[in-house]
Formats: sequence, C-alpha cells, structure tokens
Amino acid sequence: MTQFRHIVTSEDEGMEVRQITRQYFDFSARLRNRIKREKLTLKNGKPTEGWHRVCEGDVISITLPDEHSNFPPEAIPLDIVYEDDDLMVINKQPGLVVHPTKGHPAGTCANALAYHMEQTGRIFKIRFVNRLDRDTSGLLLVAKNAYCQNHITDQMRNKQISKQYIALVKGEILAESGTIDLPIGRPDPEDVRRGVVSDGAPSITHYEVIEHLRNHTLLKLLLETGRTHQIRVHMSHIGCPVLGDSLYGGEDLSLISRQALHAAGLTLIHPITKEKMEFQAPLPEDMKTAISKLSL
Repeated sequence: MTQFRHIVTSEDEGMEVRQITRQYFDFSARLRNRIKREKLTLKNGKPTEGWHRVCEGDVISITLPDEHSNFPPEAIPLDIVYEDDDLMVINKQPGLVVHPTKGHPAGTCANALAYHMEQTGRIFKIRFVNRLDRDTSGLLLVAKNAYCQNHITDQMRNKQISKQYIALVKGEILAESGTIDLPIGRPDPEDVRRGVVSDGAPSITHYEVIEHLRNHTLLKLLLETGRTHQIRVHMSHIGCPVLGDSLYGGEDLSLISRQALHAAGLTLIHPITKEKMEFQAPLPEDMKTAISKLSL
C-alpha cells in the first residue's frame, strides 16, 4: 500500500500538520478532503489533527484511502507488461473492450482485472488512464489510486507522456514523415463516427514511414493529442485509412479482420518514484501476417 512520508526538518519546526501536507504532498483538493475525513494523516504513527504543531524529527505519514471496484471477475487472459502497488501496464489483445458499456456489459478488460485481483489478493480501484478501441491492440495504462491517476493526467496535460502507435494503412504515403493538424469532432451526434470538422477539438498526429509495402504503408505515429479515433480519422481523411477499419473505409477481410492499429510504445514519469519509465509491446500476429502478405 502506497504511503507518503515526510520527516520534519528544523525549517519546518512549529508548522501545522496541514501546512506540512500541503507543502510536501501534492494531493488534489478532493483527495486531501477525503484523507482528512477518513483521518489518514499520522504523526509519529498516531492519528493527528491538521492544526497540531510539529517538531524537528517528527514523521508525518499518509496512507491513501482503500478503494475497490465491483466488476464481476472473469478468467480472461491478461498480458501484464508491468505492475507495482500504483500502476499496471497491460498489452491488450484485439477484440477486448476496455470498460463495460451498455452494449458490452461483460467480457471486458475490467472484468479480467477483477479476476486478476481475486487471484493475487491485490485490491484496488480500476482507473484506466488511456483508452483503446475494442479492436486496437497494445499498451493500456491503469492507475491503482486517485493520486496516480491525477498525476498522470497532469503529465498528459503538460505533454510529458509519449504514446507511440504502429499502423498499417491503405495507400502509399510518399513523404517519409509529416504532421496532420486537423480538428476532430462528431459531425452527427447520433453517429459514433468522428470526422475532421471546422469546430472540432484541436488534434495533432505525427507520422513516420517504417516501410513501403504493396499499395500499403507501415507507419509509426506519435499522438500530441488524444481524441477518440484520432489516428483512424486523420488517416482516413488524407485518403489512407487504417487497414481493416470498417468504420472509416479500410476494411479488407482478406488481410485482417480488425483495424491494423497497435499501441506499441508508452513513456511516462512514475508518479511515486519520479523515474522515467518506457514500455514496448511487440506487434500482434495478425498484423505481422498482413505485413508478410503485403511484402511478397
């Protein structure tokens, strides 16, 4: 269980406990209020009030609130790339919905995580920091507590997180690299499809050609923003839809049965240790097979 700890210095002498926690622990206001409500702040191992004064050598510690999710556990395989007390990184298989919805109430990644907790005894509230479409494979980041979720959200806002994708698209992209800077919105509120619209949200996709294939191109893409269906919309708009993407004009069942899009790389700063962390997920077999067919 994650615990935050500070040893009072001579410079801190005489401060109130609440001043110490505000100065040394960067909690959100909401989390701070919950910590206060549940009396989770300790001074020298004993519960304390925010107005209590501190002396040099006092140890102020806070344990984050216990939380859990209530998804029914299901024995769905998970490829766990990394896990500690605060984070999980999963290499999600294609065809797996991330979070239960009205259309997919079960058989999701959340249900698989609930089963993982049941088997390992690690209990936490499931917080998906990034989302992947059902048929997009690759790295999925899960925060195990509110502090980590807030910290990572701040990293995203400050563009400190790098998300790298690999896509196999229809058509030949002649420029070896480029940037698509086009706003994305929902042309029809009743339709799930997104599109490039003048009043849409700013959306920026950087791409680099990995390999030219037969009437197709293999791309590495970096997202500067994270709009729903961003890569799929941008590539379709420039006339090179992601192969297999039935929603945006790339369907080709002779090569692959889903969009050939894979979240291959993720770089972030660990919210607790502050270390830079880099993760990679190899291409799934169906994308490898499609590439092989187009290389002949």
